[in-house]
Amino acid sequence: MTEVSALWMRRDLRLTDNRAMHEMQQWVETEEGRQWFLVFHLDPEFYSFSCPHHDYFFQNLEKFRKECDDQHIQLYFLHGTAEKAFAYLKEKVPGLTHLFFNEDEAPPAAYRDEQVKTEMQRRSVETHVYKDAHFHRSDEVKKKDGGLYSVYTPYYRAWRQLEKEQPYKCRLDLISSRQARPSLPQKAAYGKLSSYLKHYGETWKHTGEEDGHKRLETFVEEIAPTYHETNNALSQDGTSRLSAYLKTGRLSVRTIYQALSEQLEEGNPGAEAFVSELAWRDYYNMIHATHPELKNKELKEAYQNLPWEYDEKRLQTWKEGRTGYPVVDACMRQLNETGWMHNRGRMIAASFLTKDYLIDWREGERYFAERLIDYDPSSNAGGWQWAASTGTDAVPYFRVFSPVRQSERFDPQGDYIREHVPELQGVPKKYIHTPWKMDEQQQKEYNCILGQDYPEPEIDHSVQRKKAIEMFKGD
Repeated sequence: MTEVSALWMRRDLRLTDNRAMHEMQQWVETEEGRQWFLVFHLDPEFYSFSCPHHDYFFQNLEKFRKECDDQHIQLYFLHGTAEKAFAYLKEKVPGLTHLFFNEDEAPPAAYRDEQVKTEMQRRSVETHVYKDAHFHRSDEVKKKDGGLYSVYTPYYRAWRQLEKEQPYKCRLDLISSRQARPSLPQKAAYGKLSSYLKHYGETWKHTGEEDGHKRLETFVEEIAPTYHETNNALSQDGTSRLSAYLKTGRLSVRTIYQALSEQLEEGNPGAEAFVSELAWRDYYNMIHATHPELKNKELKEAYQNLPWEYDEKRLQTWKEGRTGYPVVDACMRQLNETGWMHNRGRMIAASFLTKDYLIDWREGERYFAERLIDYDPSSNAGGWQWAASTGTDAVPYFRVFSPVRQSERFDPQGDYIREHVPELQGVPKKYIHTPWKMDEQQQKEYNCILGQDYPEPEIDHSVQRKKAIEMFKGD
């Protein structure tokens, strides 16, 4: 009987440098009669709930399906719970003997993978699982005593010394000719994706694999050399803008690292600074894999019962970008308008919610999870715990971001603020960071009446800073 393997696509929507695809290809080549097919599982938890994060991913998925068509590769769809979906797959494809996919180490995806592996084993299907989304698995970067790191800086030093894999070659010409054509009904499964796509909101541009490579080329040539100088500037195109391509798997970390290899060999500080950002992804993946409750529970035991305030009105004000602090509002409006927020902005917005409004960091983490097109569960939760001072490698609780100081440092001319908060377009540099300091005559002159065109702050940062410190100290 002909052996057939399925290649299960997940957050690795690409036909180049795909580890599981490469390994499956090697398996197919080993014996003449072996065949394979491509499959994607649609989880009802995602297609039953619309938000920018899901919209973006599913539009990428549909684009990937069309890219597969262009290469004469059919992408089959499953739907329902993972366990039942793959049991159904085996029933419909009796000759299925192997399943290849790239791993997820962090929950809940890791739990899903274990369920599928157990179900496949029960049905005599071998599973082959590979590292792909990260440079190193959660247990690869270790201390000399064999333990895992809890602080980023020493983790990064050890991480940087480890060899990085080269991109994996995928021969589409070969594997496209060895496809199986299983009798796998698609009307109901693909109908779930098609129905979702008919009802999404904004249409996202540049979602193709080729778009990811073009952005990478632009970054390497124009931005990477000075990344260490520009990556915190809110008004500049000084970041990589590669995070969404990494999230969906349109680009692999190996491809990015290879593109930067020449600059890294030369010791370019910009390239080195960016690679350290990529290492954060590995670090938070390690933290999440070893601390499954990262999204829901403070890692520092001493802070697990902090008396966070819950003020629905203030939470909504923060979400809408109506706090009265211009840089915070600009950050939140950029998120709401574009599905993306500058990394410096994420720190500013998170610090404000937790340290100025004293609202539980989990509220912010959940909002970002819905709105960010580059949402990564591990990095997002890790970043929020960092900002809230509750994580393993967090900002000290007594170090509270001043929204005005952050604004003055990283948007000195106010260009970022004016771009995202149009009510303040006529306000000069002198008041752009602190519009509440304008008198009535100046408000009229600059066409920005406080309380009417733009809100006045409800809180005083200096007062709230003291409250936050007292909360952490337990006073």
